[in-house]
Amino acid sequence: MLLTAAVATATLLASTACTAADDLSSNPPAEEASVSNATRDLLSARTIDAARSALDAGADIEARGDGGATPLIAATKRNDVDLARMLIGAGADVNAKDDIQDSAYLYAGARGHDDILVLTLENGADLTSTNRFGGTALIPASERGLLSTVLILLEAGVDPDHVNDLGWTALHEAIVLGDGSQVYVEVVRALIDGGADVTIADGDGATPRELALARGYDAIAAELDR
Repeated sequence: MLLTAAVATATLLASTACTAADDLSSNPPAEEASVSNATRDLLSARTIDAARSALDAGADIEARGDGGATPLIAATKRNDVDLARMLIGAGADVNAKDDIQDSAYLYAGARGHDDILVLTLENGADLTSTNRFGGTALIPASERGLLSTVLILLEAGVDPDHVNDLGWTALHEAIVLGDGSQVYVEVVRALIDGGADVTIADGDGATPRELALARGYDAIAAELDR
């Protein structure tokens, strides 16, 4: 009788303990749930006040949302300068990359978001970091004819002779993927004045001058002959 009662009591205690453990695993402490909600709020924040409120509630500033983007990368891709400034001021990593290897620094440089680019440069941007094509921020900026961005990056010290995975430098891309218009003439001039080596051949052995002449870009060829 006593033995039976003891076994029954032990079984009941074990069952209670298991139930309690299950409850803890399925219902995390309120503090953890609060942080998770705060992080979700930060990832969806579109205003400084909303982002600051989420951070004050314990949000993870480096949390990943759609496409692996941090809140700073997402703000940069929207060119939301004010929100990007606040997040950087709060400690966001300007070099963190998303699933396609964009960071706030690299994307701002590639798209000509100069205000955000300057903020990243002032807050630890890695000038040697590369995108999914193995290129620095200077290469796509040159490709797109973003003269002001090119000048900012050259002034910051980005290597004008870096070769990407396609075998091209910024000078090659400005010629091959540009249209030979005046803005590209000015980009080529800026790259040369910034130290670009005009003798570096592409993966097929063609020099920048040869690439320009083949496309009828005489004004660019003249810059290369200076």
